[in-house]
Amino acid sequence: MKVDWMIVGAGYSACVLAERIANELGQRVLIVEKRDHIGGNAYDYYNEHGILVHKYGPHIFHTKSKKVWDYLSQFTEWRPYYHHVLAVVEGKKVPLPFNLNTLYALFPPRYAEKLEEQLLEHFGFGVKVPILKLRETAVGDLEFLANYIYENIFVRYTAKQWELKPEDLDRGVTGRVPVYISRDNRYFQDPYQAMPKYGYTEMFRRMLAHPNIKVLLNADYREVINDIRFNRMVYTGPIDTFFDYMYGELPYRSLRFHFETLDQEHYQEVGTVNYPNDYDITRITEQKYLSGQTSPKTTLVMEYPQAYVPGKNDPYYPIPREENRDRYDLYLKEVQKLKGTVIFAGRLAEYKYYDMDQAALRALSLFEKEVTNSI
Repeated sequence: MKVDWMIVGAGYSACVLAERIANELGQRVLIVEKRDHIGGNAYDYYNEHGILVHKYGPHIFHTKSKKVWDYLSQFTEWRPYYHHVLAVVEGKKVPLPFNLNTLYALFPPRYAEKLEEQLLEHFGFGVKVPILKLRETAVGDLEFLANYIYENIFVRYTAKQWELKPEDLDRGVTGRVPVYISRDNRYFQDPYQAMPKYGYTEMFRRMLAHPNIKVLLNADYREVINDIRFNRMVYTGPIDTFFDYMYGELPYRSLRFHFETLDQEHYQEVGTVNYPNDYDITRITEQKYLSGQTSPKTTLVMEYPQAYVPGKNDPYYPIPREENRDRYDLYLKEVQKLKGTVIFAGRLAEYKYYDMDQAALRALSLFEKEVTNSI
């Protein structure tokens, strides 16, 4: 087989680049995917009860980027959806991110009012304050509050998710769930929040429905690379794997999922409930909230963080620490030696903590800068 591009992987970055190359440039693309499906970790499917399930944990679409929204809207209709998350703290389910409503749910009214006044005085309304910044700057009652939030919401959850303390991670990680001085209980505040009406897999299927795009599933690209003639490659797998771990393994965190279907309409009050302090799980997501389906049954997914072991489980999250970035930089120098013949795209290939919209925006940027500009 002869194609213009071989793309390794079939997740967000791969599908966006394949679609752009095929539709905008009219070039031929072969996608080679180790798994038995397209869509990467955003893959979803209907289980035996007819409930749309996210196989690799909940994927909630939200973005500030009109460019990403307009692009993806070519391939899907949307169902408006605002994600709500509760966290179990001292036996109570309270809104997350921690906000003014959480304050009143956990503390006596007069003390909560006092804390609210101090938060508004020091930071203002509608401000998102990273927990580590709050701990560093708070005094008096706010110092108590900062330590309370840190101990009851962040530190144990982070230990389960990352096997690290919050301060041992890049601050961009702890900043993803800030203290929000607001009464907005939505988990995200982006202007575009919705779920693909027929699921992510159908959206990706439409993206790849082009005669210039072929997809080979259940295949390791190294097993077929000698049988395929191609000009350039897009690689979306772990960058250290591509270079045979010549500078050692880059660490990732992995996840294990347990699915359970119950004979009841709903199990919990919102889409996701986090368990920062209790149990081995980090969160439970009820799939029907995400899909908007009605059914007498409901399907839950429980998440258990675990170490990533190459060949035994899947890498999900790059671990953002300075020492890991230093190792990644060594691999980046090897990338530069390839002089553009291979484009590395996505969370694993770029060792970055991308959300879905960020992965799509990055792929669109790579197409414009690294693909079209080189022709």
